[in-house]
Amino acid sequence: MNKQQLTAAVIGTGFIGPVHVEGLIRAGVRVEGILGSSPDKSRQTAERLRLPKGYSSLNEILNDDAVDVVHITSPNRFHFEQTSQLLNAGKHVLCEKPLAMTSQESAELVKIAADSGRVAGANYNVRYYPLCIEASERFRNGDIGDLFHVTGSYVQDWLFHNTDFNWRVMTEDGGELRAVADIGTHWLDLIQFITHRKVTAVCADLQTVYPKRQRPLGSVETFSGKTNATDETAAVDITTEDAGSILLKFAGGGRGSMSVSQVTAGRKNCLRYEIAGSKQSLTWNSECPNEIRIGHRDRANEALTRDPALMSDRAGSHADYPGGHNQGFPDTFKQLFRDFYGYIAAGDFSAERTFPTFEDGHREILLCEAILKSHREQKWIDVSA
Repeated sequence: MNKQQLTAAVIGTGFIGPVHVEGLIRAGVRVEGILGSSPDKSRQTAERLRLPKGYSSLNEILNDDAVDVVHITSPNRFHFEQTSQLLNAGKHVLCEKPLAMTSQESAELVKIAADSGRVAGANYNVRYYPLCIEASERFRNGDIGDLFHVTGSYVQDWLFHNTDFNWRVMTEDGGELRAVADIGTHWLDLIQFITHRKVTAVCADLQTVYPKRQRPLGSVETFSGKTNATDETAAVDITTEDAGSILLKFAGGGRGSMSVSQVTAGRKNCLRYEIAGSKQSLTWNSECPNEIRIGHRDRANEALTRDPALMSDRAGSHADYPGGHNQGFPDTFKQLFRDFYGYIAAGDFSAERTFPTFEDGHREILLCEAILKSHREQKWIDVSA
């Protein structure tokens, strides 16, 4: 079976669901339909995206023999139930992060996935920027040397005003952590992927800028814009964090620091890292994703432009265009999906999984729980095994 013969369905019609649809189509995968929070949303989104079906319920997807793989992009509180039902129904699953609301749920999903015999992945798409794969390969082959330390951040401004609102700010929908769980986990997953080192301990200080936000009485979508002055709103209490700073310890002795924010004016979606190794350093910024800086002490620094002719074989295989023809955010989804569907199509589920797995998603939730505990107790916390 090749990936062109596999058929997908997507759950979620907000910001990220249609991104998955686009990435799947670009990766050559047929998308049978999409499920929203209501039959009307499903139908309208299916029409807009030119998909055959707007599903009216999860049961329709569970019973649709045409669907091999389901992408879950619904609010976090639905992930466990939807994922477990789909795996038990024999569907392969690619789930947005976080994998579940608690580590107990995510541990159970790891077990369900293993018992189901299906392929399960977590959507840590940032790994698939070609120059981040190049950075990982340079660590793997020893070019960077031992890890000294990492500094970096992931910052946005889409919740800058107290009138900015989305389901993610509410604990019951998104979980007790927000900025860390929503975007900080992308940074943490990426750095561990690049350095091949796990975070073993954390020390966190988190900040809720707006203890109250104005919730529109109508519906709102992620990144859809600000509340109008004429919109009716109601004040709601907020306990999830808008920003935070986290110190890190890595296996093998490396150190790190990360800052995360969804209230940094002017930053729409900026992930940055600077990795100091015993031989070289690496610096990268997602707002300029087609260049990585390679730092040296005893010779001139380098700037590597994304060019498959100048990169490792693995990184080059994820760079579809020649140097100077830029790749960006949407391409990371396409590349992850090619990896995921290619693995399914190959049929050997005992082979090493090169895509982000449920085990990776489970460990990220353990990390989040350690970060939250560290903030509350104001001390270093070891990450659970």
